[in-house]
Amino acid sequence: MVLFVVFVTTLVYVMSKALGLSAFGTAGIALIFAGLMSIGSYYYSDKLVLATTGARPATKKEFPDYYRTVENLSIGAGLPMPKIYVINDPSPNAFATGRDPKHAVVAATTGLLGMMKESELEGVIAHELSHIKNYDIRLMGILAILVGFVVILSDLFIRATFFSRSDRNQGGAIFLIIAIVLAILSPIAAMLIQTAVSRKREFLADASGVLLTRYPEGLASALEKLRNDHTPPKTASNATAHLFIENPFEHKKVKNFFTGLFNTHPPLDERIKILRNM
Repeated sequence: MVLFVVFVTTLVYVMSKALGLSAFGTAGIALIFAGLMSIGSYYYSDKLVLATTGARPATKKEFPDYYRTVENLSIGAGLPMPKIYVINDPSPNAFATGRDPKHAVVAATTGLLGMMKESELEGVIAHELSHIKNYDIRLMGILAILVGFVVILSDLFIRATFFSRSDRNQGGAIFLIIAIVLAILSPIAAMLIQTAVSRKREFLADASGVLLTRYPEGLASALEKLRNDHTPPKTASNATAHLFIENPFEHKKVKNFFTGLFNTHPPLDERIKILRNM
């Protein structure tokens, strides 16, 4: 979070110089704003994610199997029971979010709840509870907000360059070139960091989930169903894709190393193979 604040402040300083604005004044405002964004993302990222996906609270009466599975596995994992949400979406998927185990949320789509057998649902929920226990929810929730902020900042600069004055001296022209390069590369770098972290945490959550259920086949079978389902998501977005147990937009094979860099999740075939070798 500290590095993010420094990064955004530097980015705004260079962009301000390029646009002919007061660089130190603008960078100071950016420093304050970035700090507030970091704090806000820590405390409110879960609420923003739930609002973005259209999730609603799931009651025990409406979803008894779902509720009971989360309750039983939470006891087994030694975790406080998270809040349970459901997303009206036929595309099967699930995610966990929050800042710590005491302020955690588990959400599943109606498509997933209608598709999974008991052992498969247990595997999925154990995976999500492992994200909570490993504090992945805090890390990934903050990443989602901060990466989105960098993307918006870069987009605003690109748009502003079309309306700023064109008569710049040599120093201003140099800053303009540097700023344009940063505006293009910063979102890419931020997304690369986000996706690399997300892939590592997915492997860890798979292993931790199996440690909880003692039944690797349950999660392996659930991932197979997710791999074979091609229902397009209604509520997911690129900003929240890394939170889900499976990337909601990925139904294509990774063909080379470069395209693999931008995958928020490891290939499902690789995850299934590892689970079945446990």
